[in-house]
Amino acid sequence: MKAVILAGGSGTRLFPLSRKNYPKQFLKIGSNKSLFQNTVLRLSPISKDPIIITNKEYKFHVINQLKEIGITNYHLIEEPVGRNTAPAIALVLKFAIEQLDLPEDEVLGIFPSDHLIEPTDLFVDYVKKAEKVAKDYLITFGIKPTKPETGYGYIESGEKINDYTYKVVKFHEKPSLEKAQSYIQKGNYYWNSGMFAFTISNILQELKKHSLDIYQLFQENSYQSLLENFQNMPDISIDYAIMEKTDKAAVIPLDLKWSDLGSWDSVYQTLDKDQNQNVKEGKVVDIDTKNSVIISNKRLITTISVEDLVIVETDDVILIAKKGETQKVKDLVNTLKENPQYKEITEIHKTVYRPWGSYTELEEGERYRIKRIVVNPGESLSMQMHHHRSEHWVVVRGTAKVILEDIYGKERKEYYIHENESIYVPKSTKHRLSNPGKIPLEIIEIQVGEYVKEDDIIRFEDNYGRT
Repeated sequence: MKAVILAGGSGTRLFPLSRKNYPKQFLKIGSNKSLFQNTVLRLSPISKDPIIITNKEYKFHVINQLKEIGITNYHLIEEPVGRNTAPAIALVLKFAIEQLDLPEDEVLGIFPSDHLIEPTDLFVDYVKKAEKVAKDYLITFGIKPTKPETGYGYIESGEKINDYTYKVVKFHEKPSLEKAQSYIQKGNYYWNSGMFAFTISNILQELKKHSLDIYQLFQENSYQSLLENFQNMPDISIDYAIMEKTDKAAVIPLDLKWSDLGSWDSVYQTLDKDQNQNVKEGKVVDIDTKNSVIISNKRLITTISVEDLVIVETDDVILIAKKGETQKVKDLVNTLKENPQYKEITEIHKTVYRPWGSYTELEEGERYRIKRIVVNPGESLSMQMHHHRSEHWVVVRGTAKVILEDIYGKERKEYYIHENESIYVPKSTKHRLSNPGKIPLEIIEIQVGEYVKEDDIIRFEDNYGRT
């Protein structure tokens, strides 16, 4: 089996921790590894060189997080635009056939990167069993429900195929509580996990039958041209495009711990709790507090005699919500997006990740901006210039290599700046910051000028293909 990991989602249901530029799959919640990292590690016994498909904006999140866990053997596909799971899978199919030369009877396992699944060994056993029946059916993995959940779709199972596989009767949308309770009582309904297994040939046949627009684009384009024309793909999930229409769908029920962490309520249900049934992370001191989620990023959060609350603190946002109502976080994000003053908050954190490292905005005024910049070992920012601001850099940790060049390129100087040393970069001066050392480089940058926004930048050379 070849594992395919879907890592392109941009959900904000765990706002303010998840934002457009740093979505849920890259968060480390209740673990020292992200959901994406745990997905890759969980699938390593099944597929040693997974195919990872992500939005081009998240490419360097993927690369850096794989580097953190020592994974070097993988294939990376960058979607130029987001187009849901059916087009993503079609792009993977083209890559698998054309770039990897996989045979059409190869089984592909499709796995989202933002799920929590335990225990790993039991999950691996289920997936290996699925590989055996995926030659004849399009397998979907159902989760044995533990309660009448209204936040998930359901799969109704029917005729038994073998000891662990059943034909799918019907896919059901997210139900009312009353319907969900009836599903639990009937016993043959399972939560739809969004995980699948099928052969290349079988899924192509079903694309041809049920999603001709995607199939035609697949047939008419090479892998490279399919990438270039990806925006022409319909925005549709594999469930709607294929699984709800095919007569080859089969379900394997999984009896294990699973969550898509789709809301702060599901985070509460999933993570470990203290003696008062509180989920706490970071600096938290509580008195007579019960049944709450309290997550601190930097500041100390203190609570007295509260219960059933969700409190999440980041550098720029504090969320306080009533537990049981956190599905409305999506509505909150939409409201913020409509306000020009707050739209950017839904997209980026105070800490912004870049291919070379990250920067954190510490303070901004009318004619100045202060950042903490971290450059990973061996990495470099682009050779760049700013028309409206000068920059002062103070090295806090590590050694910086700085190139300064006048605007005409006639004079070029190199400097090595050590801890507690500084350098000044005038306006309209080409410059480049690099980390030649073995440890992360940390500097404080003070920008001063009449305009200190991010778009005052002209790049001349860039290691990461940015313009």
